Amino acid sequence: MTYFIIILIGYLIGTSNMATYLAALKRVDLRAGGSGNPGASNAMILMGWKAGVLVGLHDIGKAAAAVLLAKYLFPETVLAGVVAGVACVFGHMFPFYLRFRGGKGFASYLGMALALHWKFALVLLLAVAVITLVTDYIVLGTMTTVISLPIYCAITQNILAALILCTASLVIVYRHRDNLVRICRGTEIGLRSANRGDHRVHK
Repeated sequence: MTYFIIILIGYLIGTSNMATYLAALKRVDLRAGGSGNPGASNAMILMGWKAGVLVGLHDIGKAAAAVLLAKYLFPETVLAGVVAGVACVFGHMFPFYLRFRGGKGFASYLGMALALHWKFALVLLLAVAVITLVTDYIVLGTMTTVISLPIYCAITQNILAALILCTASLVIVYRHRDNLVRICRGTEIGLRSANRGDHRVHK
């Protein structure tokens, strides 16, 4: 019952979607352009960098909040933070009120990492920044993060925590498969192109 409550709390927090709120306010159809995804990257592509940053911070913050809240409410439950964080990531990716069609989960995954292992997460964040700047594709930094965190947890925490994280990692990798294909074909929208506003709907 304890873990059910933790999962429910994490999932419901994860369903909050700032990209959807902003899109409704600005009358932008997130499904009609860019990646068609209600997440930070597509918010930047269609609505500008300010919207992208706001969405990203919201998605990071909600996952961190889910982890910290679960740890506070259930201090005796060893895996409370990990379970709540993963549930939050799934809530972001599969919100019930959007017909389970949410974002791709990276920003929330990063927020979970910050709350679970902030020092390692900062290293990951630096790696993401470097990889993105060099390649122009944030998705490559995403892959680095979701692969590295379970490995780190398996080494420093326990295998069960790593396996729980892997459930979210595998889904995130799968949901980014089209991005990886577009990178190989040279058709993926890079960060610089998005920042210039080449595909922007709302300025």
